[in-house]
Amino acid sequence: MKKEKSKRNKTIDTTIEEGREYLSRCLTITVPVDSLDRLACHTIKGDSFSILPLLPRESVDLIIADPPYNLTKTYGKQTFSRRKEEEYEDYTRKWLSLVHPLLKPNGSIYVCCDWESSLIIGKVIKEYFLIQNRITWQREKGRGAKENWKNALEDIWFATKGKDYQFHLEDVKIRRRVLAPYRQAGEPKDWTESKKGNYRDTCPSNFWDDITIPFWSMPENTAHPTQKPEKLLAKIILASSAEGDLILDPFLGSGTSSVVAKKLNRRYLGIEIEPRYCIWAEQRLEMAEASPAIQGYTDGVFWERNTLDQQNRYSNSKSTVD
Repeated sequence: MKKEKSKRNKTIDTTIEEGREYLSRCLTITVPVDSLDRLACHTIKGDSFSILPLLPRESVDLIIADPPYNLTKTYGKQTFSRRKEEEYEDYTRKWLSLVHPLLKPNGSIYVCCDWESSLIIGKVIKEYFLIQNRITWQREKGRGAKENWKNALEDIWFATKGKDYQFHLEDVKIRRRVLAPYRQAGEPKDWTESKKGNYRDTCPSNFWDDITIPFWSMPENTAHPTQKPEKLLAKIILASSAEGDLILDPFLGSGTSSVVAKKLNRRYLGIEIEPRYCIWAEQRLEMAEASPAIQGYTDGVFWERNTLDQQNRYSNSKSTVD
């Protein structure tokens, strides 16, 4: 029997028995497909290593991958065991070789990893793609360590298939408060003055310290052990795709990439082997129809974490994204 949750606890942990309807919405693929038109905006239940070879070449605009880190961890009924470095390298090479043909010539790929697997993934990814950057983001959750520094950072490798690729800078600028405004001839210089405070829209760097990890009172939170925040993926999707583009996630997990893609008017395709996670993904996609909000993203602007004004607007909003 499931333990009764607090009324404020919004964590999605639907069981297979409770989520049969959501699971029935997922697709399965056993033969090659010529087009992704029929499959777009669906969750595919199954093993990526079997499904990816069945998908058509150069059909995807953006790939977001969050493969198992090289740690022993259980995902539902699936356990990924820590491997020797060369074995994890082979594992990475195998799935990268399967997604490479699917990406369009001007497409991009982002690969999530911790600091340890980042060393391996960074080495392998450049065998298939052109590395453009390594993003590091602050993951403020996590346990302390008695004999080491607390691990509070994770990496995302940003790579492209070719030299011609999408990057929409204006869509991912960050709105920062201006505490010591500089004026020229009495007018604001490189900042905006408003009744609610002074601010500047700045170019994003490859260090992201404005991300909030989902916690139990947030609607996006699930019981998945390694869930990524919606705001994190919103930055990636807005920067490296356009409305209507197709985004593929070969390790969908609880469905965050598909959910954010839907909220931002992109098409999506996620592959997930664990049935319960498929249920959570479909449940969240249904929720996104009623509430397209993304915490930390309001009116087309990314806000600093814990910015009071945008937090108030988010809590009072019913339809805009924050």
